[in-house]
Amino acid sequence: MPTSDNPPFPAALRLFSAGVIIVLIVGAGLFFAPALVKPRWPWPVTPFSARFLGGFYTAEMAVMAALLFWNRWSPGRLVLVMAFIFTVIVSAVSLINLGYFSFERKAAWLWFLVYLASAAVSGLFLWQARARPSAKGVTLNPAWRGYMLAETVILGLYGVGMLLFPLMVSSTWPWPVDPFHAQVYSAIFLAGAGGVYLVCRSAPREELLVLGLAQFLVGLLAILGLVITDAAVHRIGWTATGTVCWLALFGWIGISGVFKLYAASRYFSVQSAS
Repeated sequence: MPTSDNPPFPAALRLFSAGVIIVLIVGAGLFFAPALVKPRWPWPVTPFSARFLGGFYTAEMAVMAALLFWNRWSPGRLVLVMAFIFTVIVSAVSLINLGYFSFERKAAWLWFLVYLASAAVSGLFLWQARARPSAKGVTLNPAWRGYMLAETVILGLYGVGMLLFPLMVSSTWPWPVDPFHAQVYSAIFLAGAGGVYLVCRSAPREELLVLGLAQFLVGLLAILGLVITDAAVHRIGWTATGTVCWLALFGWIGISGVFKLYAASRYFSVQSAS
């Protein structure tokens, strides 16, 4: 894409992206090395929560790596909007649940420092670029637009439900989820809803790629984490209605990501041919 349509971000944002990726490596450790990371986490996490959060942080790390690689308005607009939604919600939820944190440890202070700083930085960059239109993208056909609007509504409503009615909504999850974790998880769905809505309105190839990759990894790693953890503790009722619905939800998120990756590859093929 031409620079005038898709300008680069300041070098400071690339430095910010690199710093966030370093922090996310620790979060991803909850999935790949939970025994090592769990004792150092800012609050106690169960085996299932650890793998679920670790899978999400792995997906977030991939998204931030895309921003570090491109460092342009597209996909930066998408990444920053999703990061802003996620960090603001998690920061607010953490502030109203201070009892979960042990401030005698550095990890708790670092948690708030990282999240509040990330929310401030992403919000500042978005505010400075608030008047800039999206980069030139593909016009979605009515079927795609309708699907992505429905996807926005489903993810948004589920996220709001987890945030406002955490016990009720999370009661259908395969493992016990307390209100604090349910509200933290709500940020994942609300950030996803924000990203899908943004791309639904205008779909540059880079943003389709990043959103598709994020959804694919979130769906895949959530299910894979559940399987791996239960192989050790054997606590999941795999035929229970709640478990089947949960698997269907994250399976749908992952498959939806695959479709977006496919759409982005087709867009690239058309651009190359022209």
